[in-house]
Amino acid sequence: MAVVVGIDEAGYGPMLGPLVVSGTAFRVPDDQARECLWTRLRRTCSRKPTPRGRKLAIADSKILYKPGLGPNGLSLLERAFLVMLATTGVRPRFFSELLEYLAPHALKAAGSQPWYAETGFALPLAPDTGDVGTRANAVLRDCREGGIVPVALVSETLLEDEFNRRLRATRNKAVVLLGQVLRVVERIRLLVPGESLLVHVDRLGGRVHYREWIGLSWPGNLSVLEEAPESSRYSVTCDGLSMEIDFTVGGENKHLPIALASIASKYVRELYMYAFNTYWSSKKESLRPTAGYFNDALRWIADAAELLERAGVDRASLVRER
Repeated sequence: MAVVVGIDEAGYGPMLGPLVVSGTAFRVPDDQARECLWTRLRRTCSRKPTPRGRKLAIADSKILYKPGLGPNGLSLLERAFLVMLATTGVRPRFFSELLEYLAPHALKAAGSQPWYAETGFALPLAPDTGDVGTRANAVLRDCREGGIVPVALVSETLLEDEFNRRLRATRNKAVVLLGQVLRVVERIRLLVPGESLLVHVDRLGGRVHYREWIGLSWPGNLSVLEEAPESSRYSVTCDGLSMEIDFTVGGENKHLPIALASIASKYVRELYMYAFNTYWSSKKESLRPTAGYFNDALRWIADAAELLERAGVDRASLVRER
């Protein structure tokens, strides 16, 4: 068996809220590792929403998430995430339980900021997420018949204060993101020691060359298979690790594991923003929620200025510097 991994991020661009990078992993027979998982799981999963939700939509999070509708806009995203998480045997009842599984370090970090500290709200958040267990059982049957084993979902989160600290240390926002990606790969590697990895990463901006960073993370035999505008591919062997890793433009449309990682990252970030908006709206009822992206973040910061001043909030703990 090979372990096929997908990695994607959410929250690289906003001024408010966390950066989340997630990874998903599936065991697949070696000779089928490069086959399309959407095709392999076509009886229960699809690349886009289907009429009456007959199949589980696993797609780029931008297709599934409906902003501006509050929890109602999360239903497709939440359904896909919770169902696929359940196929690994994990059924969180609260956001705190979800963080404890996905990113254990994140609970302590959230507790250090009052606007993220309330992680005890119940999941699912959307009212029409549906029967997670029944759908998960159907997907699992489909997986087993195809020799596919869902292994894990993991996330790395950076709240605004830590994001700013790492940005000052590296002076490069893209390096901060790449560091999170490589941490996700390493966490998955440690979950499946000695197994071969085929890692698909959604291309990080316009970067084409990754050899230096991969070599720093896994010193050993590193080969460049391709460095081109559409894809950069590398082979790594060291200390029992055998890995091929590629950085692909539009990866969430080419690899189901990347699409699922996109879903995971966006869903986790939206739960953080739900906690953020719930906290600050409780302090000022007229304060409209924010998604954290540039123009709306500027609006929110202006509307909340007096409140933030009274609360003595350090801007660096709330607002990203880049």
